[in-house]
Amino acid sequence: MLKAGIVGLPNVGKSTLFNALVANAQAQAANFPFCTIEPNVGSVSVPDGRLATLAELSNSKQLIPTRIEFVDIAGLVKGASQGEGLGNKFLSNIREVDAIIHVVRCFHDPDVVHVSGSVDPVRDVEVINLELALADLNQVEKRRVRLKKQVRNSKDAESEDELMISIQSELEKGGAVRNLEFTETQERMIKQLGLLTAKPIIYATNLCEDDLASGNELSEKVSDLANINGTKIIRVSAQVEAELVELTDRDRKDYLDGLGVCEGGLESLIRATYQLLGLRTYFTTGEKETRAWTIKEGMTAPQAAGVIHTDFEKGFIRAQTISYEKLIEATSILEAKNRGWLRSEGKEYLVQEGDIMEFLFNV
Repeated sequence: MLKAGIVGLPNVGKSTLFNALVANAQAQAANFPFCTIEPNVGSVSVPDGRLATLAELSNSKQLIPTRIEFVDIAGLVKGASQGEGLGNKFLSNIREVDAIIHVVRCFHDPDVVHVSGSVDPVRDVEVINLELALADLNQVEKRRVRLKKQVRNSKDAESEDELMISIQSELEKGGAVRNLEFTETQERMIKQLGLLTAKPIIYATNLCEDDLASGNELSEKVSDLANINGTKIIRVSAQVEAELVELTDRDRKDYLDGLGVCEGGLESLIRATYQLLGLRTYFTTGEKETRAWTIKEGMTAPQAAGVIHTDFEKGFIRAQTISYEKLIEATSILEAKNRGWLRSEGKEYLVQEGDIMEFLFNV
């Protein structure tokens, strides 16, 4: 399951946003630092209107969306990489996620204390980025100490040490590992280190209700920083998300329309995370169930089948495939067959977004 970690300084709205996103989560959201000591985890369904449409078309008994897991990681502070504020423990929790959602406070509220005494989103972003980079630098330096004992007798160790030197140089310049390009072999070398700045990141600017649609001066500063760093940014409002939890679907739409936005923070975060990680969705559908499956962009049909079960990939023969749009136009699989729209794809086929697939395989 895809796992996204929610990070940020204390009191930026992380836990409030997390509680709203997973609705039933019990993370404490209080106006003091370190109210979240253990990472809170919540799994939510990925909203996708296509799923219900396919289920109706197939008269499916069950509808199963794909899911994403959010991890609310306690607030980081300056010095976290040296253990400040239980920093080492919090940083280790970040190593386990696929992507980082960095919540940045972009609202003024005298009743919500800022850990640094004032609201400055650029400074806040730089504090977190520096702590992540320092933690990575520590990891790389430790690895180089071990490699020095092996370099004389191992070409692999020599190659890895050269890689560590280039990463160390990037970190010392204030850069991030995600800015570097690696070969597949190098990717395998660094994977074991769990480098924090290698993880893709989304800046989620936390705004008050009135600023959600168009942002404000504070969020614009984060946007400028994101453009420089090549990082994704979205606007969210923990305040609005908390309100949405209590509303019906119709009232939610009316509320969002009134704010001038077309979707809530959950949808925005998931869409941005999928784009950031290069993920796609395909479907299987029938009378028993209609189900959404998450795959990486560029996966072949056998690899996509392997997401369901490894035996499907090992014994893959071919896949019966049709795009979502074509199936909806045909109104049924049978009619799609009659029109010649159902395709038979082999092992080299690259699965496309919204494909409906049925796999044929040997047991």
